Amino acid sequence: MILVKLGGSVITDKGRYRTFDPETTGRLAQEIARTGQEVMVVHGAGSFGHMLAKEHRLHLGITEDPQLLGASQVMSDVRELDLAVCRQMSAKGLRVVPLPPASCAIMRDGALHHLYLDIFKEYLELGMVPVTFGDVVRDEVRGLSICSGDQLMAALAHEFKPSKVIFVTDVDGVFTADPTQDHNAKLIETVDEKVLDALPRTERNVDVTGSIFAKIRYMIGMATLTGECLVLNGKIPGRLEAAIRGEDVIASKVVS
Repeated sequence: MILVKLGGSVITDKGRYRTFDPETTGRLAQEIARTGQEVMVVHGAGSFGHMLAKEHRLHLGITEDPQLLGASQVMSDVRELDLAVCRQMSAKGLRVVPLPPASCAIMRDGALHHLYLDIFKEYLELGMVPVTFGDVVRDEVRGLSICSGDQLMAALAHEFKPSKVIFVTDVDGVFTADPTQDHNAKLIETVDEKVLDALPRTERNVDVTGSIFAKIRYMIGMATLTGECLVLNGKIPGRLEAAIRGEDVIASKVVS
């Protein structure tokens, strides 16, 4: 089984509220479908989640009643995004089943405490493609908090030990600096803990689920559970498909 994360930056415009990219998402779905591989998909919330979540401080938990309306709005928005993603995937022949984390996960003080994994396994065994996503989830300490796609990836990788984990983003991989801001930024072919510690601390977009450093730490943890962990550019046609097939592609390989 191959575990694929479609980042919010590649399926939405993270700088514009509720802006979905159907063309890129549909092409990525087609690339997955053409391989015929068994996959599970996690996608980010992008501009359907992060902006309102930050405005209502949902990543810090519920401290006042008006936040609940904000949480409701975010939950509605990310479900609309998931529906759009699933429609694109279904149109390309993928037998998808959406699994909202609010219905199968519990957080504890901002950390993913429990994920009902049997439901993922049962749909996978049935021959379907489980699709889950970043969501607002019940938190035993904070009332509600954000369950990120990266937390879900880590939990699924730990349970299913996929043959490959692929993070699809809008750049070629992990760089020495933000490649959209610094033309001298260099692609890092192999990323480990030492490389992570040396990266400059910058933040390109609004993200309530942690910086790129938190994401890479999740990836490094997952690298111990899989044969290969890649970060690649989903905006380049054919790159995801080639990676799933095991071909050499431009990407960053994350190792433990």
